[in-house]
Amino acid sequence: MMIRCPIIKEVRGKGLLNAIVIDSKEEDNTAWEICLKFKENGLLAKPTHGNKIRLAPPLVITEDQITESLSIIEKSLHQFAQKI
Repeated sequence: MMIRCPIIKEVRGKGLLNAIVIDSKEEDNTAWEICLKFKENGLLAKPTHGNKIRLAPPLVITEDQITESLSIIEKSLHQFAQKI
């Protein structure tokens, strides 16, 4: 079960192309720092437009891989929130 995270402003997208909008200014490094935390935990994502994190998995991703990715996102955001 995903727990609400105060640093997430919005999650948006269509199909597999999604973005997490971070509640920070576009000039901040917050999205980049979160992407580095994702990488440490085994998930690659790209910050874009300052405060957005782009998620674009391959079309052949499995349900198990999606579940694992969501767990990594939740774990990473929890670790990041403890840091700030």
